[in-house]
Amino acid sequence: MSIRLITFDLDDTLWDVGPVIHSAENTLRDWLGEQAPRLGGFPVESLAAIRRMLIESEPALKHRISELRRRILFHALHDAGYPEGEARDLAGRAFEVFLEARHAIDLFPDVHPTLEHLANHYTLGVLTNGNADVRRLGLADYFQFTLCAEELGIGKPDPRPFQEALERAGVAAEHAVHIGDHPDDDIGGAQRAGVRAIWFNPGGKAWQHEGQPDAEARSLAELPALLARWR
Repeated sequence: MSIRLITFDLDDTLWDVGPVIHSAENTLRDWLGEQAPRLGGFPVESLAAIRRMLIESEPALKHRISELRRRILFHALHDAGYPEGEARDLAGRAFEVFLEARHAIDLFPDVHPTLEHLANHYTLGVLTNGNADVRRLGLADYFQFTLCAEELGIGKPDPRPFQEALERAGVAAEHAVHIGDHPDDDIGGAQRAGVRAIWFNPGGKAWQHEGQPDAEARSLAELPALLARWR
Protein backbone atom coordinates (compact mmCIF):
# COMPACT_ATOMS: atom_id res chain seq x y z
CA MET A 1 0.00 0.00 0.00
CA SER A 2 1.23 3.50 -0.80
CA ILE A 3 2.00 5.99 1.95
CA ARG A 4 -0.02 9.19 2.20
CA LEU A 5 0.58 10.28 5.81
CA ILE A 6 3.85 10.47 7.75
CA THR A 7 3.87 11.35 11.43
CA PHE A 8 7.05 12.31 13.26
CA ASP A 9 8.15 12.11 16.84
CA LEU A 10 10.19 15.19 17.85
CA ASP A 11 12.62 14.66 20.76
CA ASP A 12 15.56 12.44 19.76
CA THR A 13 14.12 12.16 16.25
CA LEU A 14 14.57 15.68 14.88
CA TRP A 15 17.15 16.71 17.51
CA ASP A 16 19.17 15.32 20.42
CA VAL A 17 17.06 16.21 23.44
CA GLY A 18 19.42 15.21 26.28
CA PRO A 19 21.73 18.25 26.09
CA VAL A 20 18.72 20.53 25.59
CA ILE A 21 16.96 19.43 28.78
CA HIS A 22 20.22 19.49 30.74
CA SER A 23 20.86 23.08 29.64
CA ALA A 24 17.26 24.11 30.32
CA GLU A 25 17.43 22.64 33.83
CA ASN A 26 20.62 24.59 34.52
CA THR A 27 19.03 27.79 33.19
CA LEU A 28 16.01 27.23 35.41
CA ARG A 29 18.16 26.53 38.47
CA ASP A 30 20.19 29.73 37.90
CA TRP A 31 17.01 31.78 37.48
CA LEU A 32 15.49 30.36 40.66
CA GLY A 33 18.72 31.06 42.51
CA GLU A 34 18.33 34.75 41.67
CA GLN A 35 14.55 35.14 41.81
CA ALA A 36 13.60 32.69 44.56
CA PRO A 37 16.49 32.60 47.05
CA ARG A 38 14.33 31.00 49.76
CA LEU A 39 14.28 27.87 47.65
CA GLY A 40 17.99 27.59 48.35
CA GLY A 41 19.37 24.09 48.02
CA PHE A 42 15.95 22.44 47.76
CA PRO A 43 16.88 18.75 47.50
CA VAL A 44 16.24 16.92 44.25
CA GLU A 45 14.70 14.10 46.28
CA SER A 46 12.00 16.49 47.47
CA LEU A 47 11.16 17.49 43.90
CA ALA A 48 10.87 13.82 42.97
CA ALA A 49 8.59 13.25 45.96
CA ILE A 50 6.36 16.15 44.89
CA ARG A 51 6.18 14.69 41.39
CA ARG A 52 5.14 11.27 42.73
CA MET A 53 2.55 12.84 45.00
CA LEU A 54 1.01 14.86 42.18
CA ILE A 55 0.82 11.94 39.75
CA GLU A 56 -0.62 9.63 42.41
CA SER A 57 -3.35 12.15 43.16
CA GLU A 58 -3.97 13.00 39.48
CA PRO A 59 -2.63 10.29 37.13
CA ALA A 60 -3.52 12.28 33.99
CA LEU A 61 -0.73 14.73 34.86
CA LYS A 62 1.72 12.10 33.61
CA HIS A 63 0.73 13.16 30.09
CA ARG A 64 0.55 16.90 30.88
CA ILE A 65 4.22 17.52 31.44
CA SER A 66 4.05 21.32 31.24
CA GLU A 67 1.32 21.53 33.86
CA LEU A 68 3.12 18.93 35.96
CA ARG A 69 6.33 20.98 35.96
CA ARG A 70 4.41 24.15 36.88
CA ARG A 71 2.79 22.38 39.81
CA ILE A 72 6.06 20.86 41.01
CA LEU A 73 7.61 24.33 40.98
CA PHE A 74 4.62 25.80 42.82
CA HIS A 75 4.72 23.17 45.57
CA ALA A 76 8.48 23.52 45.98
CA LEU A 77 8.24 27.31 46.23
CA HIS A 78 5.27 27.18 48.59
CA ASP A 79 7.03 24.61 50.78
CA ALA A 80 10.07 26.93 50.85
CA GLY A 81 7.96 29.63 52.47
CA TYR A 82 6.59 31.73 49.63
CA PRO A 83 2.92 32.73 50.04
CA GLU A 84 0.53 30.96 47.67
CA GLY A 85 0.06 33.87 45.26
CA GLU A 86 3.75 34.65 45.05
CA ALA A 87 4.64 30.98 44.69
CA ARG A 88 2.16 30.61 41.83
CA ASP A 89 3.52 33.69 40.07
CA LEU A 90 7.13 32.56 40.50
CA ALA A 91 6.26 29.06 39.28
CA GLY A 92 4.65 30.44 36.14
CA ARG A 93 7.59 32.71 35.37
CA ALA A 94 10.09 29.95 36.14
CA PHE A 95 8.31 27.58 33.78
CA GLU A 96 8.47 30.14 30.94
CA VAL A 97 12.22 30.47 31.55
CA PHE A 98 12.56 26.70 31.31
CA LEU A 99 10.35 26.47 28.22
CA GLU A 100 12.32 29.14 26.39
CA ALA A 101 15.57 27.29 27.10
CA ARG A 102 13.90 24.00 26.18
CA HIS A 103 13.45 25.34 22.63
CA ALA A 104 17.13 26.25 22.21
CA ILE A 105 17.76 23.15 20.11
CA ASP A 106 20.18 22.13 17.38
CA LEU A 107 18.28 20.30 14.67
CA PHE A 108 19.94 17.31 13.09
CA PRO A 109 21.56 18.62 9.87
CA ASP A 110 19.25 16.76 7.48
CA VAL A 111 15.97 17.87 9.11
CA HIS A 112 15.12 20.82 6.86
CA PRO A 113 15.99 19.26 3.49
CA THR A 114 14.28 15.99 4.41
CA LEU A 115 11.09 17.60 5.68
CA GLU A 116 10.96 19.96 2.71
CA HIS A 117 11.21 17.04 0.30
CA LEU A 118 8.66 14.89 2.14
CA ALA A 119 6.17 17.74 2.55
CA ASN A 120 5.98 18.00 -1.24
CA HIS A 121 4.88 14.37 -1.55
CA TYR A 122 3.04 13.43 1.67
CA THR A 123 0.90 14.86 4.44
CA LEU A 124 3.14 15.35 7.47
CA GLY A 125 2.08 15.49 11.10
CA VAL A 126 3.66 15.53 14.56
CA LEU A 127 2.94 13.08 17.38
CA THR A 128 4.80 13.94 20.55
CA ASN A 129 4.67 13.23 24.27
CA GLY A 130 6.87 16.27 24.88
CA ASN A 131 6.20 20.00 25.03
CA ALA A 132 8.33 21.26 22.17
CA ASP A 133 6.38 23.52 19.82
CA VAL A 134 7.26 23.31 16.11
CA ARG A 135 6.00 26.89 15.68
CA ARG A 136 8.79 28.13 17.95
CA LEU A 137 11.33 26.10 16.01
CA GLY A 138 10.59 27.30 12.49
CA LEU A 139 9.21 23.90 11.46
CA ALA A 140 5.46 24.53 11.44
CA ASP A 141 5.19 25.05 7.68
CA TYR A 142 6.15 21.43 7.05
CA PHE A 143 3.36 19.94 9.15
CA GLN A 144 -0.39 19.86 8.61
CA PHE A 145 -1.08 19.20 12.30
CA THR A 146 0.57 18.63 15.66
CA LEU A 147 -0.81 16.28 18.30
CA CYS A 148 0.76 16.34 21.75
CA ALA A 149 -0.06 14.29 24.80
CA GLU A 150 -0.59 17.47 26.82
CA GLU A 151 -3.59 18.45 24.70
CA LEU A 152 -4.95 14.97 24.04
CA GLY A 153 -4.71 13.86 27.67
CA ILE A 154 -3.13 10.60 26.52
CA GLY A 155 0.26 9.85 25.05
CA LYS A 156 2.15 7.25 23.07
CA PRO A 157 2.28 4.24 23.16
CA ASP A 158 -1.50 4.31 23.55
CA PRO A 159 -2.91 3.80 20.04
CA ARG A 160 -5.39 6.67 20.40
CA PRO A 161 -2.97 9.47 19.41
CA PHE A 162 -2.13 7.54 16.25
CA GLN A 163 -5.83 7.01 15.54
CA GLU A 164 -6.46 10.71 16.04
CA ALA A 165 -3.72 11.47 13.52
CA LEU A 166 -5.38 9.17 10.98
CA GLU A 167 -8.70 10.95 11.52
CA ARG A 168 -7.12 14.39 11.17
CA ALA A 169 -5.53 13.39 7.87
CA GLY A 170 -8.48 11.36 6.61
CA VAL A 171 -6.15 8.45 5.92
CA ALA A 172 -6.53 4.73 6.63
CA ALA A 173 -3.88 3.09 8.80
CA GLU A 174 -2.39 1.11 5.91
CA HIS A 175 -1.53 4.40 4.16
CA ALA A 176 0.36 5.86 7.15
CA VAL A 177 3.78 5.52 8.70
CA HIS A 178 5.22 6.86 11.94
CA ILE A 179 8.89 7.73 12.48
CA GLY A 180 10.44 7.84 15.93
CA ASP A 181 13.27 6.68 18.15
CA HIS A 182 11.46 5.01 21.04
CA PRO A 183 10.91 1.24 20.67
CA ASP A 184 7.65 1.20 22.64
CA ASP A 185 6.21 4.73 22.46
CA ASP A 186 6.88 5.10 18.74
CA ILE A 187 7.33 1.68 17.19
CA GLY A 188 5.07 -0.39 19.42
CA GLY A 189 2.42 2.30 19.70
CA ALA A 190 2.21 2.86 15.96
CA GLN A 191 2.04 -0.83 15.15
CA ARG A 192 -0.68 -1.44 17.74
CA ALA A 193 -2.70 1.19 15.87
CA GLY A 194 -2.11 -0.64 12.59
CA VAL A 195 0.38 1.98 11.36
CA ARG A 196 3.77 1.06 9.93
CA ALA A 197 6.72 2.30 11.97
CA ILE A 198 10.26 3.33 11.04
CA TRP A 199 12.76 3.16 13.87
CA PHE A 200 15.07 6.17 13.85
CA ASN A 201 18.32 4.68 15.10
CA PRO A 202 21.25 7.02 14.44
CA GLY A 203 23.41 5.23 16.99
CA GLY A 204 23.11 1.86 15.24
CA LYS A 205 21.81 0.12 18.35
CA ALA A 206 20.70 -3.50 18.23
CA TRP A 207 16.94 -4.05 18.44
CA GLN A 208 16.25 -5.74 21.78
CA HIS A 209 12.50 -5.46 22.08
CA GLU A 210 9.35 -7.35 21.15
CA GLY A 211 8.39 -7.47 17.49
CA GLN A 212 10.31 -5.64 14.81
CA PRO A 213 10.05 -2.19 13.26
CA ASP A 214 8.84 -2.13 9.67
CA ALA A 215 12.06 -0.38 8.70
CA GLU A 216 15.06 1.33 10.26
CA ALA A 217 16.78 4.60 9.37
CA ARG A 218 20.19 5.68 10.60
CA SER A 219 19.65 9.22 9.29
CA LEU A 220 16.62 11.24 8.24
CA ALA A 221 18.16 11.65 4.79
CA GLU A 222 17.41 7.95 4.17
CA LEU A 223 13.66 8.47 4.47
CA PRO A 224 12.71 9.68 0.97
CA ALA A 225 14.24 6.64 -0.75
CA LEU A 226 12.93 4.25 1.91
CA LEU A 227 9.38 5.59 1.62
CA ALA A 228 9.51 5.62 -2.17
CA ARG A 229 10.00 1.86 -2.09
CA TRP A 230 6.62 1.55 -0.34
CA ARG A 231 4.73 3.39 -3.05
